[in-house]
Amino acid sequence: MSCAFFDKNPSVQNLLNSMRLTSLDVFRGMAIASMILVNNPGSWQQVYPPLLHAPWHGFTPTDLIFPAFLFISGVAMAFSFAKYTNSPNSPPAASVYFKILRRALILFGLGLFLNGSTLVLKTLLQGQPLDFGTLRIMGVLQRISLAYLFGATAILNLSRRRLGFLCLAILLGYWFALTQIPVPGYGPGDLSAKGAGTLVAYLDRLILTPPHILGDGSFEPEGLLSTLPSVVTLLLGFFIGDWLQKQPVTSRTSLQMAGVAVVTIVTGSLWGLVFPINKQLWTSSYVVLSAGWSLLLLAACYELVEVRQWRSWAFPFKVMGLNAIFVFVASGFLARILLFTPVSTATDAPSLYSWMYRNGFVPILGELHGSFAIALVTLLFWTWILWGLYRRRCFFKL
Repeated sequence: MSCAFFDKNPSVQNLLNSMRLTSLDVFRGMAIASMILVNNPGSWQQVYPPLLHAPWHGFTPTDLIFPAFLFISGVAMAFSFAKYTNSPNSPPAASVYFKILRRALILFGLGLFLNGSTLVLKTLLQGQPLDFGTLRIMGVLQRISLAYLFGATAILNLSRRRLGFLCLAILLGYWFALTQIPVPGYGPGDLSAKGAGTLVAYLDRLILTPPHILGDGSFEPEGLLSTLPSVVTLLLGFFIGDWLQKQPVTSRTSLQMAGVAVVTIVTGSLWGLVFPINKQLWTSSYVVLSAGWSLLLLAACYELVEVRQWRSWAFPFKVMGLNAIFVFVASGFLARILLFTPVSTATDAPSLYSWMYRNGFVPILGELHGSFAIALVTLLFWTWILWGLYRRRCFFKL
Protein backbone atom coordinates (compact mmCIF):
# COMPACT_ATOMS: atom_id res chain seq x y z
CA MET A 1 0.00 0.00 0.00
CA SER A 2 1.31 3.41 -0.84
CA CYS A 3 -0.08 6.81 -0.08
CA ALA A 4 1.41 10.22 0.50
CA PHE A 5 -0.06 10.23 3.97
CA PHE A 6 1.33 6.82 5.01
CA ASP A 7 4.69 6.79 6.74
CA LYS A 8 6.57 3.47 6.39
CA ASN A 9 9.90 4.89 7.53
CA PRO A 10 11.34 3.01 10.54
CA SER A 11 11.88 6.36 12.21
CA VAL A 12 8.12 6.51 12.72
CA GLN A 13 8.78 4.53 15.90
CA ASN A 14 10.19 7.73 17.38
CA LEU A 15 6.82 9.34 16.78
CA LEU A 16 4.98 6.41 18.28
CA ASN A 17 7.12 5.92 21.35
CA SER A 18 8.91 9.08 22.42
CA MET A 19 6.44 11.93 21.91
CA ARG A 20 3.17 10.26 22.87
CA LEU A 21 1.66 8.18 25.62
CA THR A 22 0.73 4.62 24.75
CA SER A 23 -2.26 5.01 27.04
CA LEU A 24 -3.41 7.95 24.93
CA ASP A 25 -3.31 5.80 21.79
CA VAL A 26 -5.28 3.15 23.66
CA PHE A 27 -7.88 5.69 24.77
CA ARG A 28 -8.12 7.01 21.20
CA GLY A 29 -8.59 3.47 19.95
CA MET A 30 -11.35 2.89 22.48
CA ALA A 31 -13.09 6.02 21.23
CA ILE A 32 -12.83 5.03 17.55
CA ALA A 33 -14.00 1.48 18.33
CA SER A 34 -16.99 2.91 20.19
CA MET A 35 -17.75 5.19 17.24
CA ILE A 36 -17.80 2.29 14.78
CA LEU A 37 -20.01 0.25 17.11
CA VAL A 38 -22.45 3.15 17.56
CA ASN A 39 -22.58 4.20 13.89
CA ASN A 40 -23.30 0.79 12.33
CA PRO A 41 -26.39 -0.86 13.82
CA GLY A 42 -28.46 -3.12 11.62
CA SER A 43 -31.47 -0.91 12.29
CA TRP A 44 -31.72 2.43 14.10
CA GLN A 45 -35.02 1.20 15.54
CA GLN A 46 -33.21 -1.69 17.23
CA VAL A 47 -30.37 -0.27 19.32
CA TYR A 48 -29.36 -0.80 22.95
CA PRO A 49 -30.14 2.48 24.80
CA PRO A 50 -26.52 3.20 25.90
CA LEU A 51 -25.51 3.15 22.21
CA LEU A 52 -27.87 6.00 21.35
CA HIS A 53 -27.29 9.73 21.77
CA ALA A 54 -29.56 11.60 24.15
CA PRO A 55 -32.50 12.79 22.02
CA TRP A 56 -31.90 16.40 23.15
CA HIS A 57 -30.96 17.40 26.71
CA GLY A 58 -29.17 14.67 28.63
CA PHE A 59 -26.06 12.52 28.48
CA THR A 60 -25.41 8.92 27.48
CA PRO A 61 -22.14 6.97 27.04
CA THR A 62 -22.44 7.61 23.29
CA ASP A 63 -22.42 11.37 23.92
CA LEU A 64 -18.88 11.01 25.28
CA ILE A 65 -17.29 9.73 22.06
CA PHE A 66 -16.97 12.97 20.10
CA PRO A 67 -15.65 15.18 22.96
CA ALA A 68 -13.24 12.38 23.90
CA PHE A 69 -11.62 12.74 20.46
CA LEU A 70 -11.13 16.47 21.01
CA PHE A 71 -9.89 15.98 24.58
CA ILE A 72 -7.39 13.37 23.35
CA SER A 73 -6.23 15.76 20.61
CA GLY A 74 -5.55 18.41 23.23
CA VAL A 75 -3.51 16.02 25.38
CA ALA A 76 -1.47 14.98 22.34
CA MET A 77 -0.88 18.62 21.37
CA ALA A 78 0.73 19.26 24.76
CA PHE A 79 3.43 16.76 23.82
CA SER A 80 3.83 17.75 20.18
CA PHE A 81 4.00 21.50 20.99
CA ALA A 82 6.18 21.09 24.09
CA LYS A 83 9.30 22.57 22.46
CA TYR A 84 7.40 25.82 21.91
CA THR A 85 5.12 26.04 24.95
CA ASN A 86 7.91 25.14 27.38
CA SER A 87 10.45 27.51 25.78
CA PRO A 88 9.02 31.05 25.62
CA ASN A 89 12.27 32.29 24.06
CA SER A 90 11.79 29.94 21.08
CA PRO A 91 8.64 31.13 19.32
CA PRO A 92 7.33 28.86 16.58
CA ALA A 93 8.44 29.64 13.05
CA ALA A 94 6.03 30.42 10.24
CA SER A 95 6.45 26.83 9.03
CA VAL A 96 4.77 25.59 12.22
CA TYR A 97 1.67 27.66 11.54
CA PHE A 98 1.72 26.45 7.94
CA LYS A 99 1.70 22.83 9.14
CA ILE A 100 -1.18 23.60 11.51
CA LEU A 101 -3.18 25.25 8.73
CA ARG A 102 -2.36 22.41 6.33
CA ARG A 103 -3.51 19.78 8.80
CA ALA A 104 -6.71 21.70 9.54
CA LEU A 105 -7.50 22.08 5.83
CA ILE A 106 -6.91 18.38 5.17
CA LEU A 107 -9.20 17.41 8.05
CA PHE A 108 -11.88 19.81 6.81
CA GLY A 109 -11.45 18.49 3.27
CA LEU A 110 -11.83 14.88 4.41
CA GLY A 111 -15.06 15.84 6.12
CA LEU A 112 -16.33 17.50 2.94
CA PHE A 113 -15.26 14.40 1.00
CA LEU A 114 -17.48 12.21 3.19
CA ASN A 115 -20.40 14.63 2.85
CA GLY A 116 -19.87 14.86 -0.91
CA SER A 117 -19.59 11.09 -1.25
CA THR A 118 -23.13 10.83 0.09
CA LEU A 119 -24.42 12.87 -2.85
CA VAL A 120 -22.23 11.12 -5.43
CA LEU A 121 -23.03 7.61 -4.25
CA LYS A 122 -26.76 8.32 -4.22
CA THR A 123 -26.39 9.43 -7.83
CA LEU A 124 -24.30 6.45 -8.93
CA LEU A 125 -26.11 3.76 -6.97
CA GLN A 126 -29.66 5.06 -6.73
CA GLY A 127 -29.99 7.29 -9.77
CA GLN A 128 -30.74 10.44 -7.81
CA PRO A 129 -29.82 13.80 -9.40
CA LEU A 130 -26.45 15.16 -8.35
CA ASP A 131 -26.78 18.55 -6.70
CA PHE A 132 -23.78 19.96 -4.87
CA GLY A 133 -25.99 22.91 -3.98
CA THR A 134 -27.21 20.74 -1.11
CA LEU A 135 -23.75 19.70 0.09
CA ARG A 136 -23.55 19.76 3.88
CA ILE A 137 -20.63 21.97 4.89
CA MET A 138 -20.08 21.05 8.52
CA GLY A 139 -19.53 17.65 10.17
CA VAL A 140 -17.45 15.83 12.75
CA LEU A 141 -14.09 16.20 10.99
CA GLN A 142 -14.86 19.81 10.12
CA ARG A 143 -15.45 20.59 13.79
CA ILE A 144 -12.25 18.80 14.80
CA SER A 145 -10.43 20.79 12.10
CA LEU A 146 -11.64 24.17 13.35
CA ALA A 147 -11.13 23.29 17.01
CA TYR A 148 -7.57 22.18 16.22
CA LEU A 149 -6.82 25.32 14.20
CA PHE A 150 -8.07 27.78 16.82
CA GLY A 151 -6.85 25.72 19.75
CA ALA A 152 -3.33 25.33 18.34
CA THR A 153 -3.11 29.04 17.59
CA ALA A 154 -4.17 29.91 21.12
CA ILE A 155 -1.75 27.41 22.68
CA LEU A 156 1.20 28.81 20.76
CA ASN A 157 0.44 32.43 21.58
CA LEU A 158 -1.04 32.53 25.07
CA SER A 159 0.37 31.71 28.48
CA ARG A 160 -1.25 28.94 30.53
CA ARG A 161 -2.95 31.59 32.67
CA ARG A 162 -4.42 33.39 29.67
CA LEU A 163 -5.52 30.09 28.17
CA GLY A 164 -7.41 29.41 31.38
CA PHE A 165 -9.12 32.80 31.23
CA LEU A 166 -9.97 32.18 27.56
CA CYS A 167 -11.65 28.87 28.41
CA LEU A 168 -13.65 30.46 31.19
CA ALA A 169 -14.66 33.41 29.00
CA ILE A 170 -15.84 31.11 26.20
CA LEU A 171 -17.88 28.89 28.51
CA LEU A 172 -19.52 31.78 30.37
CA GLY A 173 -19.97 33.84 27.20
CA TYR A 174 -21.57 30.91 25.39
CA TRP A 175 -23.94 30.39 28.33
CA PHE A 176 -24.91 34.07 28.20
CA ALA A 177 -25.31 34.06 24.40
CA LEU A 178 -27.61 31.04 24.25
CA THR A 179 -29.80 32.13 27.16
CA GLN A 180 -29.90 35.93 26.84
CA ILE A 181 -29.46 37.00 23.21
CA PRO A 182 -32.84 37.09 21.43
CA VAL A 183 -33.32 35.14 18.19
CA PRO A 184 -35.66 36.68 15.60
CA GLY A 185 -39.00 34.91 15.75
CA TYR A 186 -38.14 33.00 18.93
CA GLY A 187 -36.79 35.40 21.55
CA PRO A 188 -33.95 34.69 24.01
CA GLY A 189 -33.16 31.38 25.65
CA ASP A 190 -35.19 29.03 23.44
CA LEU A 191 -33.41 25.71 23.97
CA SER A 192 -36.38 23.54 23.07
CA ALA A 193 -36.01 20.26 21.20
CA LYS A 194 -34.75 20.30 17.59
CA GLY A 195 -32.94 23.56 18.32
CA ALA A 196 -34.45 25.70 15.56
CA GLY A 197 -34.95 28.61 17.97
CA THR A 198 -31.40 28.66 19.32
CA LEU A 199 -28.82 31.31 18.47
CA VAL A 200 -26.66 28.46 17.16
CA ALA A 201 -29.26 27.47 14.56
CA TYR A 202 -30.05 31.07 13.62
CA LEU A 203 -26.42 31.90 12.82
CA ASP A 204 -25.98 28.67 10.86
CA ARG A 205 -29.06 29.39 8.75
CA LEU A 206 -27.73 32.89 8.20
CA ILE A 207 -24.13 31.95 7.31
CA LEU A 208 -24.22 28.38 6.00
CA THR A 209 -27.77 28.72 4.59
CA PRO A 210 -30.40 25.93 4.97
CA PRO A 211 -29.43 23.90 1.85
CA HIS A 212 -25.99 23.27 3.37
CA ILE A 213 -27.28 22.23 6.79
CA LEU A 214 -28.03 18.67 7.88
CA GLY A 215 -31.59 17.37 7.59
CA ASP A 216 -34.34 19.87 6.90
CA GLY A 217 -31.97 22.84 7.14
CA SER A 218 -33.26 24.18 10.44
CA PHE A 219 -30.50 22.99 12.76
CA GLU A 220 -26.86 21.92 12.30
CA PRO A 221 -25.57 19.69 15.14
CA GLU A 222 -21.97 20.57 14.23
CA GLY A 223 -22.67 24.26 13.81
CA LEU A 224 -20.33 27.23 13.68
CA LEU A 225 -21.10 28.92 17.00
CA SER A 226 -21.28 25.61 18.87
CA THR A 227 -17.79 24.81 17.58
CA LEU A 228 -16.46 27.57 19.85
CA PRO A 229 -17.01 25.67 23.14
CA SER A 230 -15.57 22.55 21.48
CA VAL A 231 -12.27 24.46 21.36
CA VAL A 232 -12.43 24.51 25.16
CA THR A 233 -12.83 20.72 25.17
CA LEU A 234 -9.54 20.50 23.28
CA LEU A 235 -7.82 23.06 25.52
CA LEU A 236 -8.85 21.20 28.67
CA GLY A 237 -7.12 18.16 27.22
CA PHE A 238 -4.05 20.32 26.57
CA PHE A 239 -3.90 21.38 30.23
CA ILE A 240 -3.91 17.73 31.29
CA GLY A 241 -1.20 16.78 28.78
CA ASP A 242 0.90 19.76 29.83
CA TRP A 243 0.61 18.71 33.47
CA LEU A 244 1.32 15.03 32.70
CA GLN A 245 4.70 15.86 31.16
CA LYS A 246 5.90 17.05 34.56
CA GLN A 247 4.58 14.11 36.60
CA PRO A 248 6.20 10.79 37.52
CA VAL A 249 4.60 7.67 36.10
CA THR A 250 3.02 6.51 39.34
CA SER A 251 -0.39 5.55 40.72
CA ARG A 252 -0.43 8.87 42.54
CA THR A 253 -0.56 10.64 39.16
CA SER A 254 -3.47 8.41 38.11
CA LEU A 255 -5.32 9.13 41.36
CA GLN A 256 -4.78 12.86 41.01
CA MET A 257 -6.30 12.75 37.53
CA ALA A 258 -9.20 10.67 38.81
CA GLY A 259 -9.79 13.13 41.67
CA VAL A 260 -9.88 16.12 39.33
CA ALA A 261 -12.16 14.13 37.01
CA VAL A 262 -14.71 13.47 39.76
CA VAL A 263 -14.78 17.15 40.75
CA THR A 264 -15.20 18.12 37.08
CA ILE A 265 -18.03 15.63 36.56
CA VAL A 266 -19.87 16.97 39.62
CA THR A 267 -19.33 20.57 38.47
CA GLY A 268 -20.67 19.83 34.98
CA SER A 269 -23.67 17.98 36.41
CA LEU A 270 -24.54 20.87 38.73
CA TRP A 271 -24.10 23.42 35.94
CA GLY A 272 -26.48 21.29 33.90
CA LEU A 273 -29.25 22.15 36.34
CA VAL A 274 -29.29 25.75 35.06
CA PHE A 275 -27.72 25.32 31.58
CA PRO A 276 -28.86 21.95 30.19
CA ILE A 277 -26.30 19.33 29.24
CA ASN A 278 -26.73 19.05 25.48
CA LYS A 279 -24.33 17.44 23.01
CA GLN A 280 -25.94 18.92 19.89
CA LEU A 281 -25.60 22.44 21.27
CA TRP A 282 -22.25 21.58 22.92
CA THR A 283 -23.38 23.54 25.98
CA SER A 284 -20.86 24.71 28.55
CA SER A 285 -22.14 22.18 31.10
CA TYR A 286 -21.65 19.45 28.49
CA VAL A 287 -18.06 20.61 27.92
CA VAL A 288 -17.24 20.31 31.62
CA LEU A 289 -19.08 17.02 32.16
CA SER A 290 -17.62 15.29 29.10
CA ALA A 291 -14.11 16.55 29.95
CA GLY A 292 -14.49 15.02 33.40
CA TRP A 293 -15.49 11.63 32.03
CA SER A 294 -12.73 11.78 29.42
CA LEU A 295 -10.18 12.51 32.12
CA LEU A 296 -11.48 9.66 34.27
CA LEU A 297 -11.09 7.20 31.39
CA LEU A 298 -7.63 8.56 30.60
CA ALA A 299 -6.66 8.09 34.24
CA ALA A 300 -7.79 4.46 34.08
CA CYS A 301 -5.85 3.84 30.86
CA TYR A 302 -2.80 5.61 32.29
CA GLU A 303 -2.84 3.48 35.44
CA LEU A 304 -3.24 0.19 33.58
CA VAL A 305 -0.95 0.85 30.62
CA GLU A 306 1.74 3.26 31.85
CA VAL A 307 1.96 2.50 35.57
CA ARG A 308 1.16 -1.22 35.80
CA GLN A 309 2.34 -2.05 32.28
CA TRP A 310 -0.73 -4.24 31.62
CA ARG A 311 -0.70 -3.84 27.85
CA SER A 312 -1.86 -7.09 26.27
CA TRP A 313 -5.56 -6.23 26.68
CA ALA A 314 -4.98 -2.79 25.19
CA PHE A 315 -3.13 -3.84 22.05
CA PRO A 316 -6.20 -3.94 19.73
CA PHE A 317 -7.14 -0.45 20.88
CA LYS A 318 -3.59 0.80 20.37
CA VAL A 319 -3.69 -0.54 16.80
CA MET A 320 -6.92 1.36 16.17
CA GLY A 321 -5.70 4.50 17.89
CA LEU A 322 -2.61 4.78 15.70
CA ASN A 323 -4.73 4.97 12.53
CA ALA A 324 -7.81 6.71 13.87
CA ILE A 325 -8.27 9.24 11.05
CA PHE A 326 -7.85 6.57 8.38
CA VAL A 327 -10.45 4.27 9.88
CA PHE A 328 -12.82 7.17 10.53
CA VAL A 329 -12.84 8.13 6.86
CA ALA A 330 -12.61 4.61 5.41
CA SER A 331 -15.33 3.15 7.62
CA GLY A 332 -17.60 6.10 6.90
CA PHE A 333 -17.10 5.75 3.15
CA LEU A 334 -17.68 1.97 3.13
CA ALA A 335 -20.79 2.37 5.27
CA ARG A 336 -22.20 4.81 2.72
CA ILE A 337 -21.55 2.34 -0.11
CA LEU A 338 -23.35 -0.46 1.74
CA LEU A 339 -26.25 1.80 2.79
CA PHE A 340 -26.83 3.30 -0.67
CA THR A 341 -26.40 0.11 -2.73
CA PRO A 342 -29.83 -1.51 -3.36
CA VAL A 343 -29.96 -5.29 -3.67
CA SER A 344 -32.23 -5.05 -6.71
CA THR A 345 -33.72 -2.56 -9.13
CA ALA A 346 -37.09 -2.51 -7.37
CA THR A 347 -38.06 0.89 -6.01
CA ASP A 348 -38.55 -0.49 -2.50
CA ALA A 349 -35.43 -2.68 -2.53
CA PRO A 350 -33.49 -2.66 0.78
CA SER A 351 -29.90 -1.58 0.93
CA LEU A 352 -27.14 -4.16 0.87
CA TYR A 353 -26.39 -3.46 4.54
CA SER A 354 -30.03 -3.85 5.55
CA TRP A 355 -30.28 -7.06 3.51
CA MET A 356 -27.25 -8.54 5.29
CA TYR A 357 -28.76 -7.62 8.64
CA ARG A 358 -32.22 -9.01 7.85
CA ASN A 359 -30.98 -12.22 6.24
CA GLY A 360 -27.75 -12.97 8.06
CA PHE A 361 -28.31 -11.79 11.64
CA VAL A 362 -32.02 -11.42 12.45
CA PRO A 363 -32.93 -15.10 11.79
CA ILE A 364 -30.28 -16.21 14.29
CA LEU A 365 -30.22 -13.49 16.95
CA GLY A 366 -33.42 -11.53 16.52
CA GLU A 367 -33.75 -7.88 15.60
CA LEU A 368 -32.21 -6.18 18.67
CA HIS A 369 -29.28 -8.52 19.27
CA GLY A 370 -28.76 -8.94 15.52
CA SER A 371 -28.56 -5.16 15.11
CA PHE A 372 -25.76 -5.04 17.66
CA ALA A 373 -24.07 -8.13 16.19
CA ILE A 374 -23.67 -6.67 12.71
CA ALA A 375 -22.14 -3.53 14.25
CA LEU A 376 -19.76 -5.76 16.20
CA VAL A 377 -18.80 -7.67 13.04
CA THR A 378 -18.14 -4.31 11.35
CA LEU A 379 -15.85 -3.36 14.22
CA LEU A 380 -13.97 -6.67 14.00
CA PHE A 381 -13.57 -6.21 10.24
CA TRP A 382 -11.92 -2.80 10.68
CA THR A 383 -9.77 -4.11 13.53
CA TRP A 384 -8.47 -6.76 11.14
CA ILE A 385 -7.75 -4.12 8.46
CA LEU A 386 -5.89 -1.93 10.94
CA TRP A 387 -3.94 -4.90 12.27
CA GLY A 388 -2.70 -5.50 8.71
CA LEU A 389 -1.62 -1.86 8.42
CA TYR A 390 0.09 -2.00 11.79
CA ARG A 391 2.09 -5.11 10.85
CA ARG A 392 3.32 -3.27 7.75
CA ARG A 393 4.09 -0.17 9.79
CA CYS A 394 1.64 1.92 7.74
CA PHE A 395 0.38 4.87 9.72
CA PHE A 396 -1.92 7.51 8.29
CA LYS A 397 -0.60 10.87 9.48
CA LEU A 398 -1.47 14.43 8.56
